[in-house]
Amino acid sequence: MKEKLTDALYGAGWAAVKRLPEPLANALGRGIADLAWRRRGKGVLRLEANLARVVPDATPERLAELSRAGMRSYLRYWMESFRLPAWSKQRIRDGFEPKDVHLLEEALAAGNGVILALPHMGNYDLAGAWVTTKLGVPFSTVAERLKPETLYDRFVAYREGLGMEVLPHTGGAAFGTLARRLRSGGLVCLVADRDLSASGIEVSFFGDTTRMPAGPAMLSIQTGALLLPVTLWYDESAVLRGQVHPAVEVPENGTRTEKAKAMTQRMADAFAAGIAEHPEHWHMLQRLWLADLDPRQATAANRSDGSGTEKP
Repeated sequence: MKEKLTDALYGAGWAAVKRLPEPLANALGRGIADLAWRRRGKGVLRLEANLARVVPDATPERLAELSRAGMRSYLRYWMESFRLPAWSKQRIRDGFEPKDVHLLEEALAAGNGVILALPHMGNYDLAGAWVTTKLGVPFSTVAERLKPETLYDRFVAYREGLGMEVLPHTGGAAFGTLARRLRSGGLVCLVADRDLSASGIEVSFFGDTTRMPAGPAMLSIQTGALLLPVTLWYDESAVLRGQVHPAVEVPENGTRTEKAKAMTQRMADAFAAGIAEHPEHWHMLQRLWLADLDPRQATAANRSDGSGTEKP
């Protein structure tokens, strides 16, 4: 019954927000964000704790400002995502302005496949819709299975409606499918700033240790596809901003595992650079660093050598 209620609430919210005039939808999003921020729930407190690592010299007042702006950014993502299926193609084309997009275009033209790796910043659904609409390039991605299953199906249908191929995170088959897409010169987009499973690779991130997915680096090593980190943020306009970072090259020397570790660290460094410039647009409301996990989780994470390839 709880799962059915969750799905019904998402469906009702999706339908209602999509029909609202845009100024009203924006005001609603800010209102919900401010209410959540004032209630000081677990997500808000965790966001502030994470931001304290990103901006270590911030005063408590500054952290509060950042977390409030962060919640507004997070709710802007949701409001835009609920409304995105109703946007015209021209609105999608005009809704995103990435810097150095030539790095992506040139890599796609080379025909060797491209992996875009992103943190939880801005609105990656809008950025993806821009890629399929403005550039005319379809791509494949991976989605974690949600409960209830009907909610997962709803999100898959939503993203497929924007021109994305969505593969399930579980089961291990996604990696092989993504590798085939890349070998045929295709594009793969992966959100890649959090993976505390046994397949994650340890990286230094804002001065402490966390784990990020092995998939982006392993796919690049296995297929020869170019790995490009991307960061996203909002400004005061209605346009999403972005930065395509220089490619993470495969090291010439080392074992497969050593190469993947080095590449994942470079990916993490690119994420950190973008997050440090726009910390309020990093939507990390969960525990991320190993030191913040409970002892049982941390012990399990530290036992892994980070060489897994099952969760790109």
